Amino acid sequence: MLSLIFVLGAASSCAAQKNKGLSALPPDIRAQAESALSSVHIGDADRGRIVEAIGNDPSGFALLFREVRDVMKKDPDLLRRVDKSVALPANFVPADLVVLDGAFPYVVSKKGMLLRAPARDALVRMAEAAKKEGRTLVVSSTYRSYDYQKTVFERNVREMGKAEAERVSAQPGMSQHQLGTAVDFGSITDEFGDTAAGRWLSANAGKFGFSLSFPKDMEAVTGYRWESWHYRYISPPAAEMQARFFLGIQQYLIEFLAALPH
Repeated sequence: MLSLIFVLGAASSCAAQKNKGLSALPPDIRAQAESALSSVHIGDADRGRIVEAIGNDPSGFALLFREVRDVMKKDPDLLRRVDKSVALPANFVPADLVVLDGAFPYVVSKKGMLLRAPARDALVRMAEAAKKEGRTLVVSSTYRSYDYQKTVFERNVREMGKAEAERVSAQPGMSQHQLGTAVDFGSITDEFGDTAAGRWLSANAGKFGFSLSFPKDMEAVTGYRWESWHYRYISPPAAEMQARFFLGIQQYLIEFLAALPH
């Protein structure tokens, strides 16, 4: 009986600690965070870990929350949700796409690739830092139009069947590449993650606002198999928020932000 009381007491204490963590947030942020967390598709265990992380550093969360909200206000498409549940319209084309050709510290695998200007600028800074450490970043794929996505997806369906195609490519309108902020690096194969450039990106990309979109063993959450080469620019504060409070999972962060009251 005493053991049961102890277990129930510990569980109650744990729940109280988590609730207390959210209650330590400023009232306006707490209301928004509670609303968003209640609607995001996150398992109970991971949701509990997120709430615990926020509770452990409510002031840090509040600071980043405000910074990220400011990013969203200034650039609504930068943190826009795009996945297997939320698609972009066929006519969505970013207005500030720029060509990656030129004398930059990265290498392009082909001419004419495009990125949104903020993502290109961050890529330049990141590639410069990598170069100083003896690492060369090779850019292999960037912006993809709706029509190009359609071509790629239909080709993959013909070659590997629909089920497998949906694990490795997006249906048209559902690719982060259409946002103009996603970059595929290197060989675009599993081997990339174990290369010098792949390891450098894994350790450093977040400092420059880039985030790995499809981590290993997270297909049930992201909808896609592991892609060690696919990074999305989400801004430095959002990348830090993801790392510190959302278990390092971009999908959790993006869904949370998309669920915030406007």
